[in-house]
Amino acid sequence: MAGDLEEIYRRYIAVLNDRRFEDLDDFVHPRLTYNGESWTREEYRSLLVDSARSIPDVHYDIALLVVGPDHIACRLWFACRPQGDFLGVPVDGRHVSFAEHVFYRLRAGMIEDVWSLIDTDAIRRQLGVGA
Repeated sequence: MAGDLEEIYRRYIAVLNDRRFEDLDDFVHPRLTYNGESWTREEYRSLLVDSARSIPDVHYDIALLVVGPDHIACRLWFACRPQGDFLGVPVDGRHVSFAEHVFYRLRAGMIEDVWSLIDTDAIRRQLGVGA
């Protein structure tokens, strides 16, 4: 089963990198929990679409992937140029690199819970912006 979840996750990341957000229906339950809050799949899709809009060159690079029977833990790496403010930091198109640590719980091969933590301190340090 872990091999199946790894394949599902890699296809999910390919969907994000290809900006095929309409295909999220194949990977995300209609209702999910995101960082402890109840969300709809459409709200989750909007978050991802907005991220791609504000970071036109965003690419999800799997740096570390651990798969269990119904959980996935991933360290995603980003090297990109967010436009304007990004996560409360005035990036304004400057190049930044940072990690996102994200954990998922899947049910029936689809994402049901997401816990995400983005290293905003790394972004601030690169830009010389106070924490």
